[in-house]
Amino acid sequence: MTNKSLAKDYLVRAHGRRKAIQTLFDSNLFADVVRECQESLELALKGMIRHVGHVVPLNHDVSAKLSEMRLDLPAELQAQLPRLIEISKKMRRDREIAFYGSEDITPSEFYDQAAATQAMSELDEVLSLIPQDFAG
Repeated sequence: MTNKSLAKDYLVRAHGRRKAIQTLFDSNLFADVVRECQESLELALKGMIRHVGHVVPLNHDVSAKLSEMRLDLPAELQAQLPRLIEISKKMRRDREIAFYGSEDITPSEFYDQAAATQAMSELDEVLSLIPQDFAG
């Protein structure tokens, strides 16, 4: 059974978080922008997955699930699937490093305005591709 209310909640929250991301950007917290963009993207894609009746994976990169369920998506999303998968994979790679860093990477030094702008642009692209009726 598909919980459409939960799918809608994910999508509404993804859009709402986008507004908070702008505040982080305006504060020059670019690593946090990258991390929050990934989390919002993940929520949006998981909302889409749930909306079409699939079980949501418990991992952060949902690209494999998107490939698996491609025929259950509306035609306009099927056409955009390669791009959705590309963005999901790319943002997943930055998830932990943008938050925690590593011995040789300090997030605030590694992620700059250009990286944050790119992450926001990719999130906006995905949010614009998901049909509004998925969010209710």
